[in-house]
Amino acid sequence: MKGTVKWADGAMFLGESGSGHTVVMDGPEDLGGRNMGVRPMEMLLLGTGGCSIYDVLSMLKKSRQAVIDCRVELQAERADEVPAVFTRITMHFVVTGTGLKDSAVKRAVELSAEKYCSASIMLGAAGVTIEHSYEIVEFAGA
Repeated sequence: MKGTVKWADGAMFLGESGSGHTVVMDGPEDLGGRNMGVRPMEMLLLGTGGCSIYDVLSMLKKSRQAVIDCRVELQAERADEVPAVFTRITMHFVVTGTGLKDSAVKRAVELSAEKYCSASIMLGAAGVTIEHSYEIVEFAGA
């Protein structure tokens, strides 16, 4: 895996992934930015959520669950001192579908947390407390 981050201006950076996709990262105005992109630590949090939700959805599809929608709500706490690393992350999955089995959703979230999500497992190994929870919403129809 490769990537490049290039300084654009002030506290703005352009990150280009090895697959050729570009993202804008920027800081707040009080730190020299123009607030025109996500913060680098926000990017790390979103990437962790993306890694985990991908796992959860893949497992639910394999177990033939009728998922209509899925989101993961992320909350992170950071240390007060520099480096302001993540100390705690909560990941709450909201899975909407028809006739979803609680056991299947629970197992998908657990397997992502314990075995498959490289990002959250790496952060956990670095000392970040990561909590996972979920809720199932029955799809009411259109």
